Order: sequence, then C-alpha cells, then structure tokens
Amino acid sequence: MKILKKIILVLASILILWMVVAAFISGDCAYEKSITINAPVEKVWQQTNTLKAMDQWSPWNDLDPAMKKDWTGITGQPGEKVCWDSQNYDAGKGCQEVKKIDAAGKRIDTEIKFLTPYESEANAYVKIVPEGNGTKVTWGFTSKIPYPFTVMKLFMNMEDAIGKDYQKGLSRLKDLSEKS
Repeated sequence: MKILKKIILVLASILILWMVVAAFISGDCAYEKSITINAPVEKVWQQTNTLKAMDQWSPWNDLDPAMKKDWTGITGQPGEKVCWDSQNYDAGKGCQEVKKIDAAGKRIDTEIKFLTPYESEANAYVKIVPEGNGTKVTWGFTSKIPYPFTVMKLFMNMEDAIGKDYQKGLSRLKDLSEKS
C-alpha cells in the first residue's frame, strides 16, 4: 500500500508541476519562411492569390496524391474553400478558407481547420513585396496552443517540425514563377 501511495504522490506532483509550468508559457505560436523569386510581383501574385493556385505548389500534396479534395466558393474571393480528406495519417482531414485578399498589398489570409489526426486551427498567410528586380514571398501562420499543452513548446522546434515543408513549397513556387 505504501508503494501505491508513493506512486500516486509522484504522479500528482508531476501533474501539478506540469499545470504550474504551463500557466507561465504563452500559447501563441507563429512561424514564417521567406524566399526571393526572380520574377515580377504580379507574376508571383498569380501563383499565390487563390487556394487553387497555392495548391499547385503545396508540399503537402506529396503526402497523398490521391487525397480527396472538395472546392467551394468563388476562386480568388473570401469564402473560397478547400476541404481535404486523406487515408494517410500525416495528411489527415481538414479545411482551408480564404478570409481576406489584399490585391493592392499582395497578401492573402486563410484560416485552416485540421480535423484529423488531431483538431487544431491556424491562420495562414502569404505576403509578397518587391525586392530588387524580383519578389520576396513570405509564407507563415499563427496559432494558439491550448493550456495545459503549452508545455510542449519547450520541446518543439518549428523549423525542425515544418521548415522543410515550407522550404519545399516556396522552392516550388519559385520554380513555377520563374518558368511561367
């Protein structure tokens, strides 16, 4: 019985410590990556101003080329939406919807809802600015990790987690923009 009490006490202590530490860690999460493309802003904008255009360079299509996609709304307008469903655990299931398009400022904002493999939400964006004779593209997202899971931020490295995917997508965007 003493061993059981000690085990319960240790587990309770770990849980309490976890909850206290989590209270002091912000749930805010953000990541972005940029690339310079040797093409005019307008040319690059055509590759990023709709979900259908972004789908052409999305690195996550590689996870399941047979992924089922359902497109709704008017292409290139707020409300344009794609929902995907994949049998591949890593691709999962979810939806992405255009929330705002700033054609003058060359920025598109979307909301992503992941349903599987776990539920979460993120706000993603692509912004484009002239840089020298080319274009600088920044692709990023913001999200919020719920309490008490904020402790996971101590063990996460966003560059390791998604940096390669973002680099692959931006490199594909660069190739598409410089070729067309």
